[in-house]
Amino acid sequence: MKNLNNYIITIANEQHLYFAEIICEDMASSAQARGTGIAKRTPEYVSEKIKEGKAVIALTKDGEWVGFCYIETWGHGKYVANSGLIVATKFRKGGLAKAIKKKIFELSRTKFPESKIFGLTTGLAVMKINSELGYEPVTYSELTDDEDFWKGCRSCVNFEILQSKDRKNCLCTAMLYNPEEKEKPQKKFWDFAKNSKLYERFMRAKQNILMKGKKNGESTEKKKSLITFFNF
Repeated sequence: MKNLNNYIITIANEQHLYFAEIICEDMASSAQARGTGIAKRTPEYVSEKIKEGKAVIALTKDGEWVGFCYIETWGHGKYVANSGLIVATKFRKGGLAKAIKKKIFELSRTKFPESKIFGLTTGLAVMKINSELGYEPVTYSELTDDEDFWKGCRSCVNFEILQSKDRKNCLCTAMLYNPEEKEKPQKKFWDFAKNSKLYERFMRAKQNILMKGKKNGESTEKKKSLITFFNF
């Protein structure tokens, strides 16, 4: 665990625009190294998020870039996504991703207190962080139906799978923070930490079946059964 007091995690502003290009490069190289897909971001898009006050950046006290995340809004502000979470390679595995995620979550709750906050991820570490913040796994049907959001998936290497499942499923897990649900008394919420090993096996099985279907093709009935099974 790194000493987080050695870092500055703050809302990004125009003095941080200089980092937009390297942030995008790291996002792309990280996705390539993991063999998973993300929607591509451009320095211009990241810069716009910074200018709007919808991004969080982490720096060393010497001013070196460490990590980043930003807010997207969909469905006229009914849904919010904390997107593009990235930590520079040499600063990983020290709790920074969790700290950045918490900061961008707090910013989202401040700016959009009535909005549902959702995410799509293949990373178990991100799922754990989301769970601790109050997210729960949901079906894709509970996410925004804003077409602009789903257009962002076109640059993902797994977009073909998403299309073949009629946007009802893919390799990513959908997670949602619903402020209305959190206000209900005595409601029990999903605890990722207690179920992480079982869930990890489940995700491997899901990936194997979906990727096999992508390569070999499936019968209509089998596709329907897989969609039903994995839409937890």
